[in-house]
Amino acid sequence: MNKHFLLFFPLCCLIVAVTSLQCITCQLRMRKDRCRRGFGVCTAQKDEACMLLKIYEGNILQISYMMCQKFCKNITFDIRNRTYVHECCDYDNCNFKF
Repeated sequence: MNKHFLLFFPLCCLIVAVTSLQCITCQLRMRKDRCRRGFGVCTAQKDEACMLLKIYEGNILQISYMMCQKFCKNITFDIRNRTYVHECCDYDNCNFKF
């Protein structure tokens, strides 16, 4: 029985690895610039999606922030002449758009 489990276990790991959602991470991306802090990839865990937060001043993108986020929701709100656009998606690297 243990031999069968040892043969089956790597297959399960491979399936999980192939189906895991990969998201881009960047903790600070300035307008028309590369990622300045935290560039990489995260693997979404249970109840997580890829998240992109864009902060606009007027209609001009100022800063963006990307990562995996638990219970992600699409929300847009305005505070003090800034618009915050919080977007969620669920396919690999979908939060990397400019």
